[in-house]
Amino acid sequence: MKKQNKRCINQILVTDKVIMTPDFKKKKKLYKFNFILSSFLACVLFSYGVYAEYDRNKSEEVSQEILAGLPIEEVDNTTISVEDDVIIVKALADGGNENQEVNLSHLLSPGETSTMVEAVAPDGKSYYTEAILKIPRLGIEYPVLSDTSEELLKISLNRIWGPKPNQEGNYVIAGHNYKNGKMFGKLPGIAIDDICELTELPRKKTVTYKVYTRYVVEPEDTSCTTQHTNGKREITLITCTNGGKQRLIVKAVEI
Repeated sequence: MKKQNKRCINQILVTDKVIMTPDFKKKKKLYKFNFILSSFLACVLFSYGVYAEYDRNKSEEVSQEILAGLPIEEVDNTTISVEDDVIIVKALADGGNENQEVNLSHLLSPGETSTMVEAVAPDGKSYYTEAILKIPRLGIEYPVLSDTSEELLKISLNRIWGPKPNQEGNYVIAGHNYKNGKMFGKLPGIAIDDICELTELPRKKTVTYKVYTRYVVEPEDTSCTTQHTNGKREITLITCTNGGKQRLIVKAVEI
């Protein structure tokens, strides 16, 4: 019995010597390095997620400041027109007319005039807002900026195509689909017959629209922006879906 116990102990010692080879030690160090690296990357990704959420919240604050009108300055008597392909912004200020060139050439055609509201945020940046979109059932309410860019999409909804707000044609609005439900983050929950309200600025005239269709398209499909509406007033809402690989399209018509 003692011999058997001694033989087992020897086998364990021999086995231990076989396992703890230089190659095994290298693998052990490699596993340890991979674990530390994975932990570091996880911390980086977590930090990035926290920062991204903070950045979205700051942009949301600007959007809500524009919507609430505080603490921003509104210039309701701004008139924008196109004269010989030159954009002229005329705003009554300090008792006189002040002309200012603004990069809004793609918004108007020669001879066309429009009115917008210039919102000056606390950081000094100006945002030209032409409407407010509200979807009561989903709790969505945001200003619609007159221009569109990656930076402006972080701030609020953007008008990307179509006529002036609440005019005949197809008024197209785009917004980010944030997981926290901000901007168009709740739009995937919209249903047929839901109500959308579009308030044009600066007159603050509101037109009510009812959703009649929703569908998903590839990013290259821009058919939803067509202006063939048979003389009706429509709005089209666009946001990303399926991890940004496709686009959710929501269409509503005036009622």
